[in-house]
Amino acid sequence: MPTISKRKLEGINRVADGRGVIRAAAMDQRGSLRKELAKHKGCHPSGITHAQMAEFKTAVTRALTPHASAILLDPEFGLEAAKARSKNAGLLLAYELSGYDNNFPGRVPTLVPYWSVRQSIEAGADCIKILMYYTHEEEAKINDIKKAWVERIGAECALYEKAFFLECVTYDPKGGDEKGLDFARRKPAAVADYMKEFSKPQYYVDVLKVEIPVNMAYVEGAKANKTGQVAYSRAEAKNHYLRAAEGSRLPFIYLSAGVDDDVFRESLELAGEAGANFAGVLCGRATWKEGMPIYAKQGIKALEDWLNDRAVKNIKALNQVLERTAHPWFDKFGGKDKIQSVDRTVSCC
Repeated sequence: MPTISKRKLEGINRVADGRGVIRAAAMDQRGSLRKELAKHKGCHPSGITHAQMAEFKTAVTRALTPHASAILLDPEFGLEAAKARSKNAGLLLAYELSGYDNNFPGRVPTLVPYWSVRQSIEAGADCIKILMYYTHEEEAKINDIKKAWVERIGAECALYEKAFFLECVTYDPKGGDEKGLDFARRKPAAVADYMKEFSKPQYYVDVLKVEIPVNMAYVEGAKANKTGQVAYSRAEAKNHYLRAAEGSRLPFIYLSAGVDDDVFRESLELAGEAGANFAGVLCGRATWKEGMPIYAKQGIKALEDWLNDRAVKNIKALNQVLERTAHPWFDKFGGKDKIQSVDRTVSCC
């Protein structure tokens, strides 16, 4: 029988809805958000202030969390936004710095240097999330660094009994076109590999946040396929979903990766059709990205009006898809009654 500490169990349940499905909104973008706002404002990214970043995040949080089971934020600009979330919404806090150091090969991640799991708990976090770029195609010495990094974070989360969400994003270590046909053909194997690897117990991961294992732009017959180029038939795409899902012993949720909201919904419908046992989503830009130019050019009131109209429609449409396709997170363990919660002797705060 799977075991989990009572505090971790409480944390996961806090970010899930009453059915056990994780319907979380993501607003932990930092570097990409700042660059996009600057582009539409016609200034250097340094011209986007801390106050503007926090204001944008707070507006998104206030508008979307009445319709989400949780919100993912960051400790750098998102702590004020966390206070604005709806009472029904749990809180995940990111722990990694945005982006990676281009001076070092392999997209090796770094933690926010002044932050810790303990501080996340004090800030009200129900769960901890880190993002890491990972591919089995990378050099072994680079991947060994990343594996050790995840182990250390997992141990810290285990010490403080805080549920650990690991987000993996694959990439081309040779610098090729990651939106192209060749990479689309390689993506399913990369996603399946990291889902299997980081399900291993030494990482202390509780929930995986993973990519859709196919690029919908290259699925035969998909609405998202605008070019006619095909990397996989519909049947092959469904097999890729299942292969990745069955390789993980952990509950997992899908990330939107910045695609349009209709493309993300189509990818979830295909996951449901394939029978992939996924536990929900952590969806960011697919829901609110069109609000960035509005805020940059017209200000906070225009953004709030757009969020309360279009973004709310987006998240409601996403929730309808999840009703049909997503499974409770504990189904991965055979059901809620198959999980044994245990007390730990270590406490904090």
